[in-house]
Amino acid sequence: MAVKLSRRRITHYVADNLATGTDVHNTLMQLAGYLVDTRRTKELDVIVRDIEYALAERGLVSARVVTAFKLSYVTRQAIEDVINSRKKSHDIQLQHVVDPAVLGGLRLDIPGFRLDTTLAHTLSTLRTNYKK
Repeated sequence: MAVKLSRRRITHYVADNLATGTDVHNTLMQLAGYLVDTRRTKELDVIVRDIEYALAERGLVSARVVTAFKLSYVTRQAIEDVINSRKKSHDIQLQHVVDPAVLGGLRLDIPGFRLDTTLAHTLSTLRTNYKK
């Protein structure tokens, strides 16, 4: 049976291996095996978020953008500039999702930060403030 490691130690081990370019498949298989062996698979979502945050601290940022329409090159560059202003990054992986339910604006998620300028969020905020 494996020794129980703290989430922080697991996170730093995986983030260090991914940041240095160590075999990604092998590292992820080790993580999966460890979580299954120690019966900690329910912690996977939290561990993945911690790993993303640790990678962002090392300059490798994984970001997700949700918009109603496809992003133009200029808009994509502006989003990357916002990410660089929040996190001093040298590598940005930008995942773009088109969701017509957003209607307008965008939602940007990076580890430790969320920018939500969607029309739905703005209307929800106005509705909440109006009730007060």
